[in-house]
Amino acid sequence: MLVETAALADVVILTPRRFGDARGWFCETWNAARMEEAGLNFRWVQDNHSFSAAKGTLRGLHFQSPPRAQDKLVRCSRGAILDVVVDIRAGSPSCAQWLGVELSAGNGRQLLVPKGFLHGFLTLTDDAEVQYKCSDLYSPEHDGAVRWDDPAIGIDWGIRAPILSEKDAGAPLLAEIGSPFRWGQT
Repeated sequence: MLVETAALADVVILTPRRFGDARGWFCETWNAARMEEAGLNFRWVQDNHSFSAAKGTLRGLHFQSPPRAQDKLVRCSRGAILDVVVDIRAGSPSCAQWLGVELSAGNGRQLLVPKGFLHGFLTLTDDAEVQYKCSDLYSPEHDGAVRWDDPAIGIDWGIRAPILSEKDAGAPLLAEIGSPFRWGQT
């Protein structure tokens, strides 16, 4: 597995090796022993799987606050997405900075989203499926969101009118909620 550090501190891009033949291919998407050797020690407790029928569907920007904060390992198993993370750790040198990575069934890349980051994605194809592992269980009491088009963050989604849920369309700006995360304390 290729392990790459991203432009934002603590964000990692993982690309599993694929072994193919005339039947197709096989890849190992997570191996705890190999990841521990690379300094990535996670205990995954929940797997999620989403399906978006239409290109231009935007899900996010979401987070789960402490003490139920979540690390996530995200991959696109069908179609393609622009996966976006935003550092919201107060005091971080990269606070309010974002990173977008294309994840697709074709490239097999995965994005490791650490605690203290907003997460969202835009579908680049119809019929996109996204699967991700979480290091803590979903907790409605700790669930939070920030507007996808927050001007203080300035994400270039490449789209003006995405398909949004009611929750995401009405999410507050980051300045309105502040950050429950502190750099070095997640």
